[in-house]
Amino acid sequence: QVQLAESGGDSVQSGGSLRLSCAASGGTIGSYYMGWFRQAPGKEREGVAAIGTDGRTTYADSVKGRFTISQDIAENQLYLAMNSLNPEDTALYYCAAGRGLWGWRSLRVRDYQSWGQGTQVTVSS
Repeated sequence: QVQLAESGGDSVQSGGSLRLSCAASGGTIGSYYMGWFRQAPGKEREGVAAIGTDGRTTYADSVKGRFTISQDIAENQLYLAMNSLNPEDTALYYCAAGRGLWGWRSLRVRDYQSWGQGTQVTVSS
């Protein structure tokens, strides 16, 4: 089973940008659909962005136009570029991997089998 480790979380001011990274080991991310999720205190974990094995992407409405998911299969890394951050984006961000049909992708927590430990993003107004 693939192991995942996130990095890049930080504290930024509203309007700022961050780039999160997720390093994979024990498996090739090109064999999985991959996703970014986040969980704020007192809230359920929610899907932010996902990328399928065909490279197609899906975003939550709340981040469309601001966040971009990408992957470097040669480096076995997943990324999340986040722009125009606002305090509502404050959360612990997780990357996740799942097995499925070619091109399939999902923003549902239950569709993923492997998870990282998370990296904290804090946005102040």
